[in-house]
Amino acid sequence: MLNKKNCLKKKKDFEKVIKKGEKVEKAFLVLKFLENSLIDVTRIGFVVSHKISKKASSRNQIKRRLREIIKNNLINLKPGYDLIFFTKRGIKEKDFSEMEKIVKQVLKRANLEKNIE
Repeated sequence: MLNKKNCLKKKKDFEKVIKKGEKVEKAFLVLKFLENSLIDVTRIGFVVSHKISKKASSRNQIKRRLREIIKNNLINLKPGYDLIFFTKRGIKEKDFSEMEKIVKQVLKRANLEKNIE
């Protein structure tokens, strides 16, 4: 589970990122991101629509997997951003390692990883 400070929850925050944020797409995942006013905190939100699955349990499982992937990679992310991950059809069939690989590729393409030297 992510810390509360790392969760993007308010509707107005989601709308701001959706309207003004930059977009990166890869396979079954879309990332919208925007710099926030919090200098040292990166907040993350997840959207899994009814198009992915009609069952709430399936949608929640996908969100749990994505949260765990982000939690494991949170120290590698640049601080000060709001991120929203939107899922697309086909994610339900992917296993954890495939999802992790795609998430890392999306974050790298968005240039949100810290430069570790």
